[in-house]
Amino acid sequence: MKDSPQVTVLRLGHRPGRDERMTTHVGLTARALGADKVVLANAARNQADTVIDITDRFGGPFDVASTEEPKRLIRDFEGRVVHLTMYGEPVQEVEADVREANTAEPLLVVVGAEKVPFEVYEHADWNVGVTNQPHSEVASLAVFLDRLFEGRELDREWENPDRVVVPQETGKRVVDPDEE
Repeated sequence: MKDSPQVTVLRLGHRPGRDERMTTHVGLTARALGADKVVLANAARNQADTVIDITDRFGGPFDVASTEEPKRLIRDFEGRVVHLTMYGEPVQEVEADVREANTAEPLLVVVGAEKVPFEVYEHADWNVGVTNQPHSEVASLAVFLDRLFEGRELDREWENPDRVVVPQETGKRVVDPDEE
């Protein structure tokens, strides 16, 4: 978000034919809940295109990139690394430390897809669990980002949208921003 160093989400791994929706939702969740950028495995090109399309239609800023070397990105990242895993320390016990670190340094949030190599656990500054029970990596990312930004991401103003969702009690309304 604008008031702190960059937060990048890395989708570590992507199994074509199995992870399409999940990888897309990692990107969309990262965008909607305050991250500045998502980096996807090159195998996830279609998912990157979907996230770019949503950003173009509903506003940004939000960057989408891909990498063939996600482990190198983790290893060479100039900032702090958070790995979301059900085996990690409880989010409620480390969120303040992570938030404090992100006031001065960029943050890379690693979200796994397949079995995560042990070196990711070793390289992470924090291995963070959003509960220590099996659940969706998208849910984990959403809870983590909300805790990191303390809800501020929910009031974010989007720049240059082509469409705006108008909140209402019942029904759906999406309008041109000039009609709002």
